[in-house]
Amino acid sequence: MQSRLRVQGHPIQPMLVTFPLGLFVSATVFDLTDVLGGPAFLGEVGYWTGVAALVAAALSAVAGMVDLWDVPGDRTRRTAISFNLVNTVMAAMFLLTCLVRSQSPQRGASAAVLITELVALAVGGVGVHLGARLMREFDTGRAEAGTLDALAGSTIEIVRPRP
Repeated sequence: MQSRLRVQGHPIQPMLVTFPLGLFVSATVFDLTDVLGGPAFLGEVGYWTGVAALVAAALSAVAGMVDLWDVPGDRTRRTAISFNLVNTVMAAMFLLTCLVRSQSPQRGASAAVLITELVALAVGGVGVHLGARLMREFDTGRAEAGTLDALAGSTIEIVRPRP
């Protein structure tokens, strides 16, 4: 099975997922530093990093929904739906922390916000496991890097996957 959205034969959605995950981890590190007594501006940096992660998560979710459209109704579909739901829960938890923090003028982190973010990252760890399983399924049939088949065609493809 192949992903519908690809760049040079590689699925786009797994590439996009790395941005929100990395930004969510970075936001949590900034907030941890803020809660442990670091400079106050790190709390605001953590807030805006979380906002950027939410935007990236929305873009990743759109790509995931496009790929989900053609996933056959078997174990792979259940894994894809679980993957998207787990990532939605993680993003919703970070959205909750951003909404709570948006009311304060400094947008600093608190212990409750930090705990919520750590739980969200644990949920995201389950998503990483499910995403790795999906990559093994979606990666079959892709042209190997370094071959002439990988260089043929346009840079960005939107195609209907082969059955």
